Amino acid sequence: MSAKSRDLVPEKRILQIIMVIRGENVILDSDLAKLYDVETKRLNEQVRRNIEKFPDDFMFQLTKEEFENLKSQIATSSSGWGGRRKPSFVFTEHGALQAANVLNSLQANKMSVFIVRKWGQVRL
Repeated sequence: MSAKSRDLVPEKRILQIIMVIRGENVILDSDLAKLYDVETKRLNEQVRRNIEKFPDDFMFQLTKEEFENLKSQIATSSSGWGGRRKPSFVFTEHGALQAANVLNSLQANKMSVFIVRKWGQVRL
């Protein structure tokens, strides 16, 4: 991995945003959007337009209860959750890679490789 790739985002940051929900290691749509340097709205828009590329084992939407529980667990929830009307989507390793494919941006493509490499460090 080049030094330039390492500079994209601190490795610790990726390891901190991967969480376990429903027994799966996942990343929230808002966190993935930040890594891919797009708005969460744009990420979710592209996912919805290409929903056939996202089976349930790639991505799923949190239930209202999961969403509320997660908000209450995150100390800085007010900065990251404000204005959300619907529960977040969460992406598995394969879903994060597929999201980069449908976004088709240089940043998303570079970051997806980095994320997948880090994901291996948090296997269940």
